[in-house]
Amino acid sequence: MTDFNLTYKPYGERSILVEWPSKIDENILTDILKFKNTVDKNYDKQKVQIKSAYNSILITYDFSIENVNTEISTLKYLYSTKIQNTLPERQLWKIPVCYDNAFALDLEEISMQKGLSKTEIIKLHSKPIYTVYFIGFLPGFLYLGGLDERLITPRKSTPRLQVRKGDVGIGGSQTGIYPNQSPGGWHVIGNSPISFFDASKEIPCFAKAGDNIQFVPIDLETFHRIEVEVKAGDYKVESEVLNG
Repeated sequence: MTDFNLTYKPYGERSILVEWPSKIDENILTDILKFKNTVDKNYDKQKVQIKSAYNSILITYDFSIENVNTEISTLKYLYSTKIQNTLPERQLWKIPVCYDNAFALDLEEISMQKGLSKTEIIKLHSKPIYTVYFIGFLPGFLYLGGLDERLITPRKSTPRLQVRKGDVGIGGSQTGIYPNQSPGGWHVIGNSPISFFDASKEIPCFAKAGDNIQFVPIDLETFHRIEVEVKAGDYKVESEVLNG
């Protein structure tokens, strides 16, 4: 694994921000997740919260940092020595998506822009194995990398004031699913009937950074069947374990 030139910055009284090169890249994501795992295991006797994004992690301690330079030196040492430099177990999650006209509010527009049929767009969108880079914006919102270049579409100039829970959208070079009703500026091409965030569960969001996602096209009848199963608590997202 390549060593990257990282920057380390104080971020308030209790946090340190560690940054990688500013781009969306799977090698950077792997390096971030390995370092995150190393830091987490090294600080197992004192509590820290570690949040990751496309090219950074934010380490927040449960105490005010007395000497930030000493703490940064410790982090640099952990990164350079690659102590416990392993990835956590990863999962491939298979997410049902209905691309029916009832949900695909912007599919016709994208079809006209790209000169592709709706069927072609659905195939291009559901074929890739996407990577979860991080979770943010809304609890359970998965930022996914791996969108086919032919589907790259700039975000809407005027966001919708209301996007439905489960709406699947395209924004720039990314695709993702809105876990709850909210405003949104991505182009909506379908909807998933499953729940991506449940605060009542020990693990509110089943997926994590580094996991993979594959969209599985379903028809409207199957959508409503799964919707009923989800409400009854009987639906389990199909998945398989990948090598770490």
